Amino acid sequence: MKKFSPRVLFVLLITFFFLQVLLQAQDDFDRQPPRQVIFTPHDRSDSDPQQVHISLVGKEHMRVSWITDDKHVPSTVEYGKEPEVYNAKATGQNTSYHYFLYSSGKIHHVTIGPLEPSTTYFYRCGGSSPEFSFKTPPPSFPIEFVVVGDLGQTEWTRSTLAHVGSKDYDVFLLPGDLSYADTLQPLWDSFGRMVEPYASQRPWMVTEGNHEIETLPFLSRHGFKAYNSRWLMPYAESGSTSNLYYSFQVSGTHIIMLGSYAEFEAESDQYKWLVNDLAKVDRKKTPWIVVLLHAPWYNTNTAHQGEGESMRKAMEDLLYKSRVDVVFAGHVHAYERFTRIFNNEADPCGPVYVTIGDGGNREGLALTFKKPASPLSLYREPTFGHGRLRVVNETHAHWSWHRNNDSNAVVADEVWLQSLTTSKTCWRDDFDQNLSSPHLKDEL
Repeated sequence: MKKFSPRVLFVLLITFFFLQVLLQAQDDFDRQPPRQVIFTPHDRSDSDPQQVHISLVGKEHMRVSWITDDKHVPSTVEYGKEPEVYNAKATGQNTSYHYFLYSSGKIHHVTIGPLEPSTTYFYRCGGSSPEFSFKTPPPSFPIEFVVVGDLGQTEWTRSTLAHVGSKDYDVFLLPGDLSYADTLQPLWDSFGRMVEPYASQRPWMVTEGNHEIETLPFLSRHGFKAYNSRWLMPYAESGSTSNLYYSFQVSGTHIIMLGSYAEFEAESDQYKWLVNDLAKVDRKKTPWIVVLLHAPWYNTNTAHQGEGESMRKAMEDLLYKSRVDVVFAGHVHAYERFTRIFNNEADPCGPVYVTIGDGGNREGLALTFKKPASPLSLYREPTFGHGRLRVVNETHAHWSWHRNNDSNAVVADEVWLQSLTTSKTCWRDDFDQNLSSPHLKDEL
């Protein structure tokens, strides 16, 4: 195990003190006690890659990200289709950051490709061992997404990830709250090492939660320093100016990652970007649109009531007019699935809303739901788990939520979804997608 320097130990102690002060402000809702936090140590040399994770960049490329303690390691990735046979090489960029007394290692980001779909590639980072491998997503349906929110790094997290890894999938989606470092920067390193066995094999696409903000008075006033440095997403490729919101397209599915903690009102950059992004989607070629954000717009748990309401009022109409199929959120540490909704009413042309902030965070579960149950809420349960969205074809997808049992994951909720592109009540025959037009329905 790598020993911590006195400086790092001091940072740990000081930040842990402030963290404990923050945690003493108890929430006004019930939580189940969490399991123990796991700190994953650094057991490689300073020049070896650690915290390796990959993310999608465009149709045929992948970004490989990792950290080295040795600042002289080059930002290069060698890769090929056979173990230890690397017939391609790419060079990328690197960065680092300081937070109070903490200094990060060298953070590398290298984009590789073009890559073939449904193909296993073997790769090596910075010219050093160990070797990693990943499989690219398929070129068309079916495709399977794993969805996990509020992950953290506890024993419950380990259980969730083990269940995720027990069955194959193509892309991992995380709607915010990754490491729960909460200013304690070594926990970002620990989180990266913990998820590496999974995040180095399948692309992880993430958006920010409130635990990524990490502002400190006079020291870090702008926030998201660690998140933006470590988890670079393809925001520029999607026309966004911020790593806090972006979109990407994979296998006939358009995924939009919204930023609950970036400006979202009608005059904001995020709002304008979303208008343009939705207008570019050709639903004949891309029949599914899925949105992820952190603070849920619909929620019947007593936890975090109304925290997504202002964003809902600002942006819900855009998603509704574009016939978004599903919206996933985190933040509330429980699972809940709603019917199709628009403006607080059941609507067959609105998205299905799912809250899945139950990945394994250190704060525990949000145990209490409002009573009586809303007719809009079809299933709700305060248990850790993960979800799988298997888009079978242009018209149908299967959603399942897998409750964590220690030895296995149990399918506790599942439903078949039909793409809104197939609904004659929600579209005219000519597929008018003008966002400025009013709500259009068939007369039938």
